[in-house]
Amino acid sequence: MALATSLLQFLERQAIPYSLIEHAHAATMREAAHCAGVPEACVVKAVLVEDDDGFMLAAVPASCDVELAKLSRAVKRPVGLATESDIMTLFTDCAPGALPPLGSAYGVEVVVDRRLDAMHDLYFEGGDHRTLVHMKGEDFRRLMPEARHARISIAH
Repeated sequence: MALATSLLQFLERQAIPYSLIEHAHAATMREAAHCAGVPEACVVKAVLVEDDDGFMLAAVPASCDVELAKLSRAVKRPVGLATESDIMTLFTDCAPGALPPLGSAYGVEVVVDRRLDAMHDLYFEGGDHRTLVHMKGEDFRRLMPEARHARISIAH
């Protein structure tokens, strides 16, 4: 059970309390939620998108999908999904598909779905497919004071 180096260093610099939950290998965030025994709505899925200005992360509950049209409206410019190659270039210390939603650790802008705003506890991928990071919702939000918050998802 190990965190991605960039994420670990970022959390240490910010001095935010967190805990780690080890779980069986999970290919999706919904699966990770089930393996860890936590509600899908409290698990944050990070999706890398791009536009003419560069890259950004969309942070949505694992129980939802990013709705690109809503995200485009929120940032006032068209966005599309980034490629697997882009993900591997930006998140060099993460397994493909295991992106932490804390864009500040990687120099990437973040848009957080409003569904996450009221969550007391949040969980997210630590950079592999076997570790969830758990922290209080208020601490998660404190780590991203510059993040935009908008309705950018649609429930499954």
